Amino acid sequence: MNRLSIVLSGICLAAFAAAAAAADEVSFKDKTITFIVASPSGGGTDTSGRLIAPLMASHLPGKPTVIVRNIPGAQGITAMNYFVRQVVPDGLTATMASSTIADPLLFRRAQSQYDPTAFFTVGGVGRGGTTLVIRKAAKERLAGRGAPLIMGALGGVPRSGMLMTAWGIEFLGWNVRWVTGYRGTSELMLALERGEIDLTSTANLFEIQKLLDTGKIEFLAQSGTLRKGQIAPRPDFGSAPIFASLMQGKIKDPVVQQAFDYWASLTSIDKWLALPPKTPDPIVGAYRNAYAAAFTDRSFAELGKKISEDFEPVPYDDVDFLVGKLADIPPQSIAYISTMLRKQGIQSD
Repeated sequence: MNRLSIVLSGICLAAFAAAAAAADEVSFKDKTITFIVASPSGGGTDTSGRLIAPLMASHLPGKPTVIVRNIPGAQGITAMNYFVRQVVPDGLTATMASSTIADPLLFRRAQSQYDPTAFFTVGGVGRGGTTLVIRKAAKERLAGRGAPLIMGALGGVPRSGMLMTAWGIEFLGWNVRWVTGYRGTSELMLALERGEIDLTSTANLFEIQKLLDTGKIEFLAQSGTLRKGQIAPRPDFGSAPIFASLMQGKIKDPVVQQAFDYWASLTSIDKWLALPPKTPDPIVGAYRNAYAAAFTDRSFAELGKKISEDFEPVPYDDVDFLVGKLADIPPQSIAYISTMLRKQGIQSD
């Protein structure tokens, strides 16, 4: 058995060395690579893509030009359908995706033609979770007194962090109604500033800092993020409670608890770079090597602070694990969330 183990180890090492050598042979010299972002410019996914683009340009073989192309529409379905149907898997197109793209509520819809588990993940970045922010002038109505607060949401189906509000309405008695259809995060923040909405969610501190500084809004809750198996708060969200702690003891049905656990897993995914299905292994290897090198670049930390103090790299295999976990969520858990949203006036399927 020892001899067999040595032989198998030698085979694995040889295979790894061959893959690394193949990746070294890939070159994008004089090429232009496009990062597709499935949302308008100005939001967190777009900002993350534009942060990572020059770093990848510096570390990919041949030092290509890397640009970002925004293809908004249908909460990402438009861009992802294009990504899997029309993009040639030659390494010249990648996508900077968000947690929404990995959400079964989205990719199981009839008009969706993509499967995120078929993507080749390059790596991810995390910002420590999302927060719900609320206008201070409206907070006293949250418990049920007066007109309902207005929760602003992107597209037609609330994104992962925004689902805190759905759980709050259902189990915490929050006096809130939904207004969906906002086209981008910047539009949401403008609506919040104008008082058109009272409540919304974001993972980007830079997008709300101005309103925080004026004292018009405050943190209501935060999703937290998984660190070493435990849900941890994000320091730059102050003393905002972790939402799971607010829900402690509120759910009695195991199926509903599984649905809530699904939501918690979804919020653990933030932004992730991926290549289309059928991309050759040497190209995937070259991208993964470049991504790992990009995050050792001294400029990364300074650039990342423009988004969040907790802007950290996430290995591609961790992203793969979370994407796969979400894809395996049983239909009854997804059905419960869809039912909950329909009760609140949102058609999610």
